[in-house]
Amino acid sequence: MQLKCIIIDDSTMQRLAVAKLIKNHPHLTLLAEYANAMEANKGIKELEIDLIFLDIEMPIINGFDLLESLKKKPQIILITGKIEYAFKAFEYGVTDYLQKPISSNRFNTSVERAITNYKLIHGDEEDKEFFFVKSNLKKRKVFIDDIEWIEALGDYIKLITKHGNIIVLSTMKAFENKLPDGKFLRIHKSYIVNLEKIERFNSKMVEVHGRELPISRHKRPRLEKVLKNF
Repeated sequence: MQLKCIIIDDSTMQRLAVAKLIKNHPHLTLLAEYANAMEANKGIKELEIDLIFLDIEMPIINGFDLLESLKKKPQIILITGKIEYAFKAFEYGVTDYLQKPISSNRFNTSVERAITNYKLIHGDEEDKEFFFVKSNLKKRKVFIDDIEWIEALGDYIKLITKHGNIIVLSTMKAFENKLPDGKFLRIHKSYIVNLEKIERFNSKMVEVHGRELPISRHKRPRLEKVLKNF
């Protein structure tokens, strides 16, 4: 398991210290470092982040202000040199609070709490089948069970998942070959569907989460046979 992290701290020396601790930990991956909350805001929106190491005392926008502005919060480990912030920190539902200077033992204890929380939130997700796709110049982890259907999109394909849509540079045929046998079926030149997600169907369409997807005439017999034995 790897938790994807960022550091937000206006102190260069403190960022270096925390970055070293992160890089020495087997279950952490450092994605980015930011010197202030304004810089960090854009990164938080664009990156898939599991954990933020956040300094409280920063100019213009402090750590608490940033926390209040976040619509979707990853886990947060707050960092400061003042013990009086500790009680306030936990009012924000943070994972832990680290006081400077940070010892490696105390750091590791905080990370273990974050890992435990991650496992509680995501359950047995690590045991699920997945693969990586490249989207917007970044590699993204996609769990097979999360895919509802796949659409052709010119030179690209669109994965419709329960967590949102992902655009990938690929042909339908090439992507179809990556999918596990017996779980997905191409029902049209422009659609591949997760058979487990089909709610109802007739001779012309299947319905997945209220969306009707067309069935090609020559694909219909195969779909009917598969669903009969599914």
